[in-house]
Amino acid sequence: MLTSKVAKRYAQGLLDFTNESGQTAAVFSEMKDVKKLMSESEDLNKFFKTPYIDAKKKEDVAKEIFKGFSPVSQNLITLVIRQGRENHLKHIAQEFINKVEDINGVQRITLTTATQLSKENIDQILKSTNLVKADSNFDLNLNVNPDILGGYILRVGDQQIDASVKSKLNNIKKDFQLN
Repeated sequence: MLTSKVAKRYAQGLLDFTNESGQTAAVFSEMKDVKKLMSESEDLNKFFKTPYIDAKKKEDVAKEIFKGFSPVSQNLITLVIRQGRENHLKHIAQEFINKVEDINGVQRITLTTATQLSKENIDQILKSTNLVKADSNFDLNLNVNPDILGGYILRVGDQQIDASVKSKLNNIKKDFQLN
């Protein structure tokens, strides 16, 4: 997922502030809640993206929704709305989460398969590659995509192993076309 410069800048500013004030852990948890809420609520996304609703109304709604959050998180959300960047809120939260996880050494892993796999199969795939550090923490995101036909696509950070049947068939097709 490409993250906008806006999200990266707000997330970095928030991270710098929380590191100085010692509130990174609390804000990290709240940003996970923001991301989850924004991912699950289509209506909230539409509300924030609607240009003809004024910023004051959006602020009032955000204050009510996030009233249990720390003042740091509430101030960030208010600032984002006042600057007209509320449609970036989910991405700002995700970028902050990514930055904190990077600091803590958490690997982000995406495993795409054609069908659901058992825990044992997932562990076997992760152990079979040298991309996943054995002693590290990781955040595993499982995707099911029947279009890959079989096998798996493992993405760790910016590296990828494509062991899908679809890519193997495409490679065979290219070989036949070249010969």
